[in-house]
Amino acid sequence: MDTIENLRAFLAVTEMGSFSAAARRGGLATSVLTKRVNQLEHAIRTKLFIRTTRTVTLTEAGQRWIERARSLVADIDDAMRQVSAAEQELEGPVRVKAPTTLTALYLGRTLTRFQTLHPKVFIELVLTDRVVNPSDERFDIAIAAFNATFNNVVDVRLCPLRRQLCAAPEYLSARGMPEHPRDLLEHDTICFSPTGSIWSFTGPGGPATIEINPRISANDGQVLLRAAQAGNGIALLSEYLILPSLRSGKLVTVLADFAPPEIWVKMLIPEARTNIARIRALVEFLKEEFTPSPPWLREAKTVA
Repeated sequence: MDTIENLRAFLAVTEMGSFSAAARRGGLATSVLTKRVNQLEHAIRTKLFIRTTRTVTLTEAGQRWIERARSLVADIDDAMRQVSAAEQELEGPVRVKAPTTLTALYLGRTLTRFQTLHPKVFIELVLTDRVVNPSDERFDIAIAAFNATFNNVVDVRLCPLRRQLCAAPEYLSARGMPEHPRDLLEHDTICFSPTGSIWSFTGPGGPATIEINPRISANDGQVLLRAAQAGNGIALLSEYLILPSLRSGKLVTVLADFAPPEIWVKMLIPEARTNIARIRALVEFLKEEFTPSPPWLREAKTVA
């Protein structure tokens, strides 16, 4: 357990800003705490602190090590709690990657409720719409709406994510309603850039694929929603984003008989992280929130 105690010493000095203050808080001699940090630096062959007679500051390597050290210590503490007969409170860091717009509208609220129930769980939330391998980028959970899979990563499906073509009534009055996906080539289009400009559909006559030249593309769904509402073109957007606008009449469905390929909102979890209690608890909490019916559909039924 020396390595864990050395990591705890490193974190204590980081938090308190000095060796003597960290030693006093831990009830240790300053020399003992200093020895532990020295042993850690020797083991990793890297200096973690710049020390002067008055100040202690982290080196660049030390700054990179903080979150990793917190995670390692939290994992050990979690494992120790799991072998205890008494039920213990969840605590420790969870690093989550999530889509930008989905998080702003729904996932953010869910994570807030989870943290209210478990105040000692610290969530680091990174919003990005690109595909990530959670093992490579040190995420405990990567929430995605893409079909990518990775070795040694567990996929947990949350809910299907339907997408629809839609446009403002004013735009369609001026430009006409398309009858087939190929007609979109004669229209202004609005594109969610992470999914690309090649749009595929399945309709009454079979599959159809086109490559659009969008009038606007962006990696933020709410920007595209406003563009569609303003009458700037036909957009292919997720139903969680457009349902309120469809209900209010600000947008109408286009080519309702032609469905884009089904995609799923899912969680990607490194296999090595699946048995950690705080991560497992968050996974189950998200499953309860999104399965079998996602919150946007439940809210739509409430409004109806």
